[in-house]
Amino acid sequence: MADRPTTLAEPEFLFGPFRLLPAQQILLEGGAPVRIGSRALEILTALVEHAGQLVSRGDLIARAWPNTFVEEANLNVHIGALRRALGGGHPGNRYVATIPGRGYRFVAPVNLTESRVQPVLRADAAMRAHNLPAASTRLIGRDDAVDALLRQLPKHRFVTVVGPGGIGKTTVALAAAEALLGAYKHGVWFINLAPLRDPHFLPGALASALELTIHSGDPMPALVAHLRDKQMLILLDSCEHLVEAAAAFVEQIIGGASGLQVLVTSREPLRVTGEHVHRLSPLEGPPSSSRMTVAEALAFPAVQLFVERAAASLEGFELTNADVPIVANICRKLEGIPLAIELAATRVDAFGIRKLSDLLNDRFQLLKQGRRSALPRHRTMAAALDWSYELLREDERVILRRLSVFAGAFTLESACAVAASGAIADPKVIEGVANLVAKSLVLADVSGAVVQYRLLDTTRTYAVQKLAESGELEALLRLHAEHHRDLFKQAEAEWEARPTAEWQADYGHKIDEVRSALNWTYSASGDASIGVALTVAAIPLWMHLSLMDECCACVERALASDSTERIRDDYDEMKLNAALGAALLYSRGPLPETDVAWTKALRIAEHLADSKYQLRVLWGLSIYRVYIGDYRAALWFAKRFQAVANENGDAADRLSCDRLMATALHYTGDQTGARRRLERMLSQYVSPAHRSHVARFQFDQPVAARSTLSHILWLQGFPDQAVRMAQSALEAARATDHALSLYNALGHAACPIALYVGDWVGARRLLAMLLDHLEKHGLTVWNALGLCLQGTLLVKQGDMNGLPLLRSALDDLREMRFGLRYSAYLGTLAQGLGAAGRMKEARAAIGEALDWSERSEERWYLAELLRINGELFRLEGSASAAQTAEDQYLQALEWARRQQALSWELRAATSLAQLWHQQGRTAGADELLSSVYGRFREGFETVDLKSARALIDDLRKTPA
Repeated sequence: MADRPTTLAEPEFLFGPFRLLPAQQILLEGGAPVRIGSRALEILTALVEHAGQLVSRGDLIARAWPNTFVEEANLNVHIGALRRALGGGHPGNRYVATIPGRGYRFVAPVNLTESRVQPVLRADAAMRAHNLPAASTRLIGRDDAVDALLRQLPKHRFVTVVGPGGIGKTTVALAAAEALLGAYKHGVWFINLAPLRDPHFLPGALASALELTIHSGDPMPALVAHLRDKQMLILLDSCEHLVEAAAAFVEQIIGGASGLQVLVTSREPLRVTGEHVHRLSPLEGPPSSSRMTVAEALAFPAVQLFVERAAASLEGFELTNADVPIVANICRKLEGIPLAIELAATRVDAFGIRKLSDLLNDRFQLLKQGRRSALPRHRTMAAALDWSYELLREDERVILRRLSVFAGAFTLESACAVAASGAIADPKVIEGVANLVAKSLVLADVSGAVVQYRLLDTTRTYAVQKLAESGELEALLRLHAEHHRDLFKQAEAEWEARPTAEWQADYGHKIDEVRSALNWTYSASGDASIGVALTVAAIPLWMHLSLMDECCACVERALASDSTERIRDDYDEMKLNAALGAALLYSRGPLPETDVAWTKALRIAEHLADSKYQLRVLWGLSIYRVYIGDYRAALWFAKRFQAVANENGDAADRLSCDRLMATALHYTGDQTGARRRLERMLSQYVSPAHRSHVARFQFDQPVAARSTLSHILWLQGFPDQAVRMAQSALEAARATDHALSLYNALGHAACPIALYVGDWVGARRLLAMLLDHLEKHGLTVWNALGLCLQGTLLVKQGDMNGLPLLRSALDDLREMRFGLRYSAYLGTLAQGLGAAGRMKEARAAIGEALDWSERSEERWYLAELLRINGELFRLEGSASAAQTAEDQYLQALEWARRQQALSWELRAATSLAQLWHQQGRTAGADELLSSVYGRFREGFETVDLKSARALIDDLRKTPA
């Protein structure tokens, strides 16, 4: 018989990255054989040969199972395997389409060639040097982990992949092993230890995989002798239930065979000399606050995995922009655990995306259906955790159950306090936590000064069920609530004394524990007295995190509880009402109930002679009056604050009073007096290392002072200094890591100043930063002010889409009785309406703004309102309207000069000069505008000064 030629002529189908060689019964991807069963390959060949055409189910069954009767379900299984082999579900990889009730169609472009090709090594031939199972799904998001193992194995003869159940240890280890198939002369061998219950059979399991027959009571010597001269990789999968036996086994075979390398998967390390541990992390998912497109979401492996598995489960499934937030939330709920994500994705066909997200609150019920081909312990999430739980000692099970009452991260001290009923450092709990960390059931974050522990939510949910079954749940919930009540009483006492970073490190992450404890205290089986005490103690935490809405809700609940009225003392009432006043103001606005809460708190503080709370509440009452536009009353409360501060306050209190008074003076138009106070405060103020003044007054005081001063500098004709001062406020606010202070710097300084100087690019950047910040913190008042700034930017750029935005935001502010800068935004609205030709609406808006300025005595913007009013009259074009416009410009000049507001004076002079120039009064226009322009010493690249300079040049070109 003649030898087979080295090259053959045969048909070759090309599609995507694949080559199909039907004669050799092989599918290649990028030159590498794709693992695929013979029947799935036969089905693929039939579809590719008839690309673009419908191939009936009957024809495919006849092709794959000739002369054999099989159920149609068999075809479904192989179609699924085919899609997985082709990367089905991955964006852009759609090859086989289902025609419901009829069959299938190959929908990708196919090129048919006939070329002479080298015979390709068949997949079954390639498998002779290994026994690795074919991957049933495509590996997603684990390239870095596989690459790490590929780097580690040449350096370390023994590597253990460690992680909790469902994290994907086996999948990653198999991928790494497959990538190394050509690196070992004697092959790569996989031994699944999960079914093995007797550790004595471990050597036999390896011998069986290597097809060795050993007739000996002790097979180890013969096995080691066989391995002694071998270059081989052995993959021992799922060693956690045989840890001690597996450790001894690995030590023996590595010690006796120098060319041997071992890769192990286990939920805990084997703790053997020479072991290198690789801990597998969850898949990365999108952050909670980001707005993403489909493409951006698919950059995260957790989303990729969900989408691919959902597409395999539901024909035609595609991720849409509308579904991105829901899928991202699903992946976050499942904490990036691949098994949980896969199991959830398989239920999309039954529930859809939105309902699936809702049902994940009962995740074990939902995640009980898995792949039939999966290992039994991986068919459901509960089964995966059952496997781990059953391997624990009883004392470890008790500790795991008790730790499940923690909603988030906890310290070792907290673990002892709850799991050991108040013990400070119980050695059994300490050892138990260490063991649970080693076994991947508790995660440890060692990056900070204090180690933080937590359970994955899936583990926690499972353990809570076990805790309920044990009958200890209610007792542990009480212990948890009492512990956090005591902990936050300590935190409250330290709030104004400790450095901010230290306090944040110790308490800032415990908000979930507070929420969980409060939920129990006000439940039917809870204890409301603990709830009230914890609410009072947690007020600094809500203020620190700027969680004003949450603070409102919790404080209102504590105050509204009739059952707790008898246990609330005066100090509780004072603290709760003071917190309610602050939280209401910064979340819902200066509503009447805000004033009521603060007034009640002040009355109690004065009765108790508590000067600290008197200062806190007087500050709030003054700011409240500023927000509603009652500046005279704001100054009155500021003077009361000053009296208490002079008698009982510290130096920072007395200097902060300058800031409080300067705010009211600025808005009433006394820019000189306001600036003097602010500069004195900033020159003498020394920020304390602790957060006392942020705690009392909600804003970082130097940040707030710089924000107001930036406005005054711009008004007085120092645009460049104003920009620098606003930038300084923003940098300082970022350093505080305080939400309200950052809003103050962005919304009251950086964004407005950018708009004043005409820096549209900078304004857009800063506004995007502000809106993103507001989205994270959900403060209603500030959201409306943010939209006012957004509308102002659009109107200033000539985009009339800003008008409905401004009107809507102003309606919100009016409903909340928020008057601060209300007239300024109304003026911008009137200006935009006039430019759009909507004069009646423009007149109504400017009339409302002028009326507000008169009633509230808010004079800082009056000159600009008069100028805008003049502009509206000028648009009418009549002689009488022109005269009225001139009167308005002259009044604007008078008010600007009275307040020493050079920037308003320049705008008014520019408008009046334009009018005079049109009337032929060019010389007077030049003299007026030049005299104002000549008083500036900076800011010549800002929009107002450039416009004025251009007009002056134009006036001087006009013949006399």
